[in-house]
Amino acid sequence: MSRHFRELPPLSLYVHVPWCVRKCPYCDFNSHEQRGDIPEASYVDALLADLADEMPGVWGRAISSVFIGGGTPSLLSGGAVDRLMSGIRALTGLSPTVEVTMEANPGTFEQQRFRDYRESGINRLSIGIQSLDARALKSLGRVHTAGEALRAVDIARQAGFAEINLDLMFALPGQSLEQALQDVRTALSLGATHLSCYELTLEPNTLFARHPPSLPEDDLRADMQTAIVEALSAGSFERYEISAYAHSSSLSHRCSHNLNYWQFGDYLGIGAGAHGKISSAVDGTIVRRWKHKHPARYLGAGSAVERLGGETAIATEETALEFMMNALRLVDGFPLPLFEQHTGTSLIPWQGTIDQAIDRGLLEREGLSLKATATGFSWLNEILAMFLPDTRRYPVIPLNAVR
Repeated sequence: MSRHFRELPPLSLYVHVPWCVRKCPYCDFNSHEQRGDIPEASYVDALLADLADEMPGVWGRAISSVFIGGGTPSLLSGGAVDRLMSGIRALTGLSPTVEVTMEANPGTFEQQRFRDYRESGINRLSIGIQSLDARALKSLGRVHTAGEALRAVDIARQAGFAEINLDLMFALPGQSLEQALQDVRTALSLGATHLSCYELTLEPNTLFARHPPSLPEDDLRADMQTAIVEALSAGSFERYEISAYAHSSSLSHRCSHNLNYWQFGDYLGIGAGAHGKISSAVDGTIVRRWKHKHPARYLGAGSAVERLGGETAIATEETALEFMMNALRLVDGFPLPLFEQHTGTSLIPWQGTIDQAIDRGLLEREGLSLKATATGFSWLNEILAMFLPDTRRYPVIPLNAVR
């Protein structure tokens, strides 16, 4: 069974800036410690050349959101970000009303620089606070203080940012339930419109994986999660994804860029180590592409072929797993017609699996929508295992079929 797209999914743009002041011991993102000055002029040149090479594959498709992540993008000067944004607008025809998010760390905040970011077209900041407790920040290897985190939010407000996300982590080394809640209470007092609350996990190829710290036990971590959800709800923040909470005063406070990911939308990825996913109405393929991770190799590439780290097609029998892995993270799940719209395939071959998950109390239908139950939300891996590829449903499509 082949794919057929009646209409392609929305398209976003992800821009990766790979440098950090220092690599955090828990971080498994493509980030590299800054040594000397960042070659920002040549890196912006490379980003725009990368984007120009990607555009022929998406001609005529509007960019629905932009996310500049890292690393620490706020290490770039205001001038570099302005040139990047000007180039993106020239190449894509980006609408001035589109959500444009930049990640920033508190230790990089300078008032004029963030005013320059706002004037360049950045309209949403995501600030990596992680914690507001001095001991916790030290255990996480963060380079900023709690005071700098508070000052960063104030500078962002003064620079004209109305949409601000704060990243928080919980289940930190030696953290108590009260300490986790105190971080949330302080964050609520800062006037942000969005909060991302993640449980600290030990990821492979990190310093914490090699030298694991002592983390709270399972029951305490679960208690922290429950208490955080309740505290944020009491503070008028609605949980709309596993780790994402937006102020209930407007749906516009939700991160539209991340919603596109979770709804299995498409996205271009430019920058060292950036990943993208593009659907094709011509041949019905969905292809994931990624760029070389190391900044020096990325900067030294003279063509799209040299920048490309690799690509692979999503086989048809893997489609349901790939889609559910994203969409079931959403508290409200997804409208059933969205599956066919964003994957080009029918959900009918998976109806039996869905019925089994409903019978087990893991999924539930609400009108034309499907979502995880309260139980299922805590056991997503159990649900996803039910959607593992089954060649009885679909014939196998070679992963190199798009080359």
